[in-house]
Amino acid sequence: MKIVPYLNFDGQCAEAFRFYERVLGGKLELLTHGNSPIAGEVPPEWGDRVMHACLTAGDQTLMASDSPPGQHAKPQGIYVSLHVDRAEDAERIFGELAGQGQVTMPLGPTFWAVRFGMCVDRFGTPWMVNCSVPAEQLAASMAGG
Repeated sequence: MKIVPYLNFDGQCAEAFRFYERVLGGKLELLTHGNSPIAGEVPPEWGDRVMHACLTAGDQTLMASDSPPGQHAKPQGIYVSLHVDRAEDAERIFGELAGQGQVTMPLGPTFWAVRFGMCVDRFGTPWMVNCSVPAEQLAASMAGG
């Protein structure tokens, strides 16, 4: 089994996923309603709306689409959580995601992470960026040593 986050946008899916592709790397697949086999079956104003977006980075996948016009709801109670191996990557990714968005917890060290921060990007997607401390170091800090 694989659990894949699926995001919805209000007409900005293509722009958001091109941005995520640049920031996170990977390969982007994008299909609009206007370029799909059902193009003639949807209202013309749906033409540029994304029917299917898939960003694949390594063995990780993030998917999305645009909601039908007038049916979009902002995400609540959920974050896309990114786990990176290097503090430099956490700083770069967090900085780009938070740019023109809103920082809800500044990126910094915690007892469980070399870097951890939370933000909502300019497209309304909530993110957590985490760069964990090595397991041995975490165990030592939890034991008081």
